Amino acid sequence: MSERKETLDLGVVLERRETDNPWIDHSWHAVAMIVGAAPLDPLGPWRRLTEGEGWVQFHAGTLPLELFRRETEGYKVNLSQDPPRIFVVLRQVEEPESPHDLAPFLITVCPYEAQDYLDAGEDLVEVVVMPDAVAAFVKAYCDRHHVEEPFYKRKRKRHDPQDVGFGRPPPGAARNRRGNGRGKG
Repeated sequence: MSERKETLDLGVVLERRETDNPWIDHSWHAVAMIVGAAPLDPLGPWRRLTEGEGWVQFHAGTLPLELFRRETEGYKVNLSQDPPRIFVVLRQVEEPESPHDLAPFLITVCPYEAQDYLDAGEDLVEVVVMPDAVAAFVKAYCDRHHVEEPFYKRKRKRHDPQDVGFGRPPPGAARNRRGNGRGKG
C-alpha cells in the first residue's frame, strides 16, 4: 500500500511575554495558527502582528501540516478531544546570526508524535487549539484513509514447569557434579 500524504500550510503565531523571573526576561508561547498563511521561513525575520503591554505576537513561520495514513489513529484520538489541538514543536536556534533564540520546527496533530518530542526533552512542545478549518481537513483525511485495526487479545498458555526448565538441573549442572575437569595436584 503506498503512503498517502496530504499537507496544509499553517502559519505559526508565537507570543513573546515578559516575565517576572530573575533568570529569564521573557518566555515564548504558541498562541494561534493562520490557515493558508503566506510562506515565511521560521529562521528568517518574523512578521510582527500585534502587541500589548508586556507581550508581542509574531507570525513566526509557515510550516506544512503533514498527514500520513499510518497516523490516522492518533488523529482520531485528537479529534475526539474537546477541543482538538495542534502541537507546535519549537527548537533552539544554533545559528549566531539568527534574530531569535528559538523557531518553529514542526507542527503535528498526532498526539503520539508530540509525545515523542516531549520524551526526547530537547524541544519545547506548545499546544494550540485547532481551528475548525483544520479539524475539517483532518477529519476528511481520516474518513478517507483510516482502517480499523482489529484487537486480538493474547491467550495465556498454561504453565508447565518442566517445559520452561523448572525442576530440571540448570545447564552445565551435570558437568559441575562430575568436577571441573582439572586433575588433583
